[in-house]
Amino acid sequence: MIHTTIGIAGHLLVIIAFASALLAVFAYFKAGMTNAPIQEINTWKRFARATYMVHAAAVIGVVFSLYWIIGNHYFEYHYAWKNSSLSLPTGYTISSFWQEQEGSFLLWIFWNMVLGSILIFTNRSWEAPVMTVFALVQAFLTSMILGVVIPGLDLKIGSTPFLLLKEVMPDMPVWKMDPNFIPKDGNGMNPLLQNYWMVIHPPTLFLGFASTLIPFSFAIAGLWTKKLHEWIRPALPWALFSALILGVGILMGAYWAYETLNFGSYWNWDPVENSSIVPWMILVAAVHVMIIGRKNATALKTSFILTIATFILILYSTFMTRSGVLGNASVHSFTDLGLSGQLLIYLLTFTILSIALLVYRWKSLPSDEAEVSTYSQEFWIFIGATLLCLSGFQILATTSIPVYNAIAEAFGGVLNMALPADQIGHYNKFQLWFFSLIIILTGIGQFFWWKRVGQGKLQALYNPLLISLLISAGVITWWGVKDIQYIALLTAAIFAVVANGTILFNIIRGNYNLSGGAITHIGVALMLIGILFSSAYTKVVSINNSGLMISRSEEFTSNDNKENKENITLWLNKPEKMGEYMLTWRDVRIEPLHIPEYISKSWVDMIENDYKAVALRDIVVNEKKYYAKGDTLEVSPDNFYYEIDYRDPTGKIFTLFPRVQINPRMGGIVSSPDINRKLDKDLYTYVAMVTNPMAEPVWSPTENFTVSMRDTFFVNDYVAVLDNVVRTEEVEGVTLGKGDAAVKAMIRILDKEKEYIVTPSFVIRDRMVARKPEVSKDLGMRIQFQEINPQTGQFSFAVNTTQRDYIVMKATEKPLINILWLGTFVLVIGFVLATIRRFKDFVKMRDREAASTSKAKQKIKATPIA
Repeated sequence: MIHTTIGIAGHLLVIIAFASALLAVFAYFKAGMTNAPIQEINTWKRFARATYMVHAAAVIGVVFSLYWIIGNHYFEYHYAWKNSSLSLPTGYTISSFWQEQEGSFLLWIFWNMVLGSILIFTNRSWEAPVMTVFALVQAFLTSMILGVVIPGLDLKIGSTPFLLLKEVMPDMPVWKMDPNFIPKDGNGMNPLLQNYWMVIHPPTLFLGFASTLIPFSFAIAGLWTKKLHEWIRPALPWALFSALILGVGILMGAYWAYETLNFGSYWNWDPVENSSIVPWMILVAAVHVMIIGRKNATALKTSFILTIATFILILYSTFMTRSGVLGNASVHSFTDLGLSGQLLIYLLTFTILSIALLVYRWKSLPSDEAEVSTYSQEFWIFIGATLLCLSGFQILATTSIPVYNAIAEAFGGVLNMALPADQIGHYNKFQLWFFSLIIILTGIGQFFWWKRVGQGKLQALYNPLLISLLISAGVITWWGVKDIQYIALLTAAIFAVVANGTILFNIIRGNYNLSGGAITHIGVALMLIGILFSSAYTKVVSINNSGLMISRSEEFTSNDNKENKENITLWLNKPEKMGEYMLTWRDVRIEPLHIPEYISKSWVDMIENDYKAVALRDIVVNEKKYYAKGDTLEVSPDNFYYEIDYRDPTGKIFTLFPRVQINPRMGGIVSSPDINRKLDKDLYTYVAMVTNPMAEPVWSPTENFTVSMRDTFFVNDYVAVLDNVVRTEEVEGVTLGKGDAAVKAMIRILDKEKEYIVTPSFVIRDRMVARKPEVSKDLGMRIQFQEINPQTGQFSFAVNTTQRDYIVMKATEKPLINILWLGTFVLVIGFVLATIRRFKDFVKMRDREAASTSKAKQKIKATPIA
């Protein structure tokens, strides 16, 4: 049965959400007109609030409808069929909600709705102007999932997630045979997104996107109502909150990339990555100037500019990643759903309106009477904010190259500009110097902020500088750092840790609530140290010393055979030396859904396209029996884990399980690493090539051998010896009865470093001959016991060979990467402390203003009328 009701309800709720958002815009706009009578303003405000609550309820209803469709596996809906499947665990079923554009827009709409509701009940004095902006943004966002066509104009607005599969793919032949056809299973989730970080990373990132709307709304409200200084106090804690959440979301994405993707790092300067970090950098710059914006006129103007720029850059990044303009430049970008025109209108509307309002009010903004002194707090904050903006501009200017090409093409021109071939080298060339200067300023700026130094009084900086130079010299000498830009960044970061640490030590003796800035700066400095060593000094340990070329593909032969030189080949159960380690590939394992460990693939028979397997033996893990032979068990789809033992020089063994996903839609195999984490470094391992574990072996033509006991014969370049033929009572897969007989041949096969015993069986059962071959995966060989000749005492064997199972893997060491993760933790703590402090300041001021207003009203009521 096709469940049309929930889809119709969901689509109707989207329309209600859109209409109520538009109505709320009008009502809040009317409530924000300060020249109207107070009674009229309150009436409009109550109406606007009720309308927004209708919008909030509709948004919740839309979210519920889509989750109901996905969670109940209604594969008649295109969104559920494309993004989920029956085999997905609950966590990934939840995250399939935001895998596509419509779901991610809905997630953004949901967070905006939540934040708007919080603002309504926490800041009534700013409600009307702030919520006008909020509701207008919601109207634009809900239009992205509206999915309606205007009659007569043939104009489609938005793309709805509530379309049936038949509506999206009307030309499928199956509809002619069965108009009510419903697929039994869905297409499933992108294998790379099947990671626990993807359950929490997108919601966090979109909360960060949504929260940038709050300081933007306060800035616009301040310009609108001429409260040119007052907007900063309520906006600042939210700006810090936004910087915290957006930063955490970006860091989650980096860690997901490190754990899941196989490019060997956490940041690749991908255009989509860049489009999220640039708004964050501008937002951090905005936070710094907002802190002094109420006291300094230049900072006030800059606060308006940067706060507005942050939100506009969020919209610009949305346009880049969702319009299809980055389709050939980034693996993370979405395809164009025909929304590029809407996205452009969305971007231009808020850009033009906000800039026009800022220009209109510019003359009303105060100006500083005196120039800012070089020894003042404001000067160093301005310099730091300027460098952050220049750093962001450099990233944005390069990232936007596809946009330049698209603009030229729209006007009939051709630019043919291309992104740098070596993106990492290109960005690092600039960003290393930018952040060297920025991180130095975090140390110097703290001393000026807390007035430890000033004009004619710089001595307090001498000790941190001397200590930093001594520590840097020691680290540079010990580590052998020779590149001048690395020396500069390392010295700057160490100085920032020492200088901010000195200030922090003095602060926490007084009031630790004031320590957020220093802690945050220390976190950034530690991150830079971790990034420097883990990226610049990554060491490839999987050096190919065999002298043989692994692959002639372009991927392996480009850059002077780089991948051929930096990958090694492992054969099943054959030890191979790699640097200081001895490696042995032991097995291919799979992931059962209800067993706490991986199990050998040989224990089960996989059922193709069903995510189930039949147990070929009793499955016992840690002395607990989970399944009996013949039982059916659920397995994680497409995932195979390659068990690789590492033996270090002390004899200690640890095992890694890099993952390979067999996925023709993704070009064959998709590799994910496994990581051995140590205090001073990570050993990062991933598999680049494998023999397909699901493919049946292709056997060579049969070779027949007739030999006597103790004879030697040659099979596939191996020496084989028939050692014995013995009677056996057990033959796997064969039940022997009374009167039946079976023998096993003991064939010893000599490899260069190891001997293998192969035992094919010859069975006489019910007077019928059965031949049980034995397959050795280690040798790529199948031997069948063919005949026994009692007269001659000879035995006949049939031998087939195939490609031996192998893997090609790469391993790198990433030194001191834990300093990066430690720095992220410290950074988050600093942001949390700073955010809490500013929220407390705002609440105190709000409550003080509310009390003052209440007293004034009571005084007016108590005044007698003459």
